Amino acid sequence: MDFRDIKEFSIDAFKYFVMIVIIFLIVMYVVSVQQVVGPSMEPNYQSGDVMLLDKIKYRFFPIERFDVVTLVHEEKYLIKRVIGLPGEAIRYQDNQLYVDGEVVEESFLGDVTTDDFDLSMIDEVVIGEDEYFVVGDNRTNSQDSRHFGLVSKKDIVGKVEFRIWPFRTS
Repeated sequence: MDFRDIKEFSIDAFKYFVMIVIIFLIVMYVVSVQQVVGPSMEPNYQSGDVMLLDKIKYRFFPIERFDVVTLVHEEKYLIKRVIGLPGEAIRYQDNQLYVDGEVVEESFLGDVTTDDFDLSMIDEVVIGEDEYFVVGDNRTNSQDSRHFGLVSKKDIVGKVEFRIWPFRTS
């Protein structure tokens, strides 16, 4: 092996190393994949669906109502929908979401039966700064803010952008 072969090998190895570091950084800080586990997001997302997660969006843009997000709760990653934003007062009564006393339509729910929020005898929840109220789309079978309380912004990993597996047209 001569010097030229060693030099070419070193250059190629360095290119692969840089590519691996870039991919690692993208997966750690920009995008990743997340799998739905359990029925809490039905009918929109099924258990086993693999989602593309945008981890960088919320560094530049605010979290919006009805965004589907991944969050960390008790060392588990959960996929939930944001329905309450900082500073709002929310309540759920007669299968209807109220934000600051105004009715808010949830068109993504379809024909799914929902339950009034049992908030320990509280009529409404007032959301603090950098906190969010999150719920699953399958309100009758979801562990969410109704059970574990408000979610801090620091616990939200990113926004679910779209399903990458399995491919479905509906």
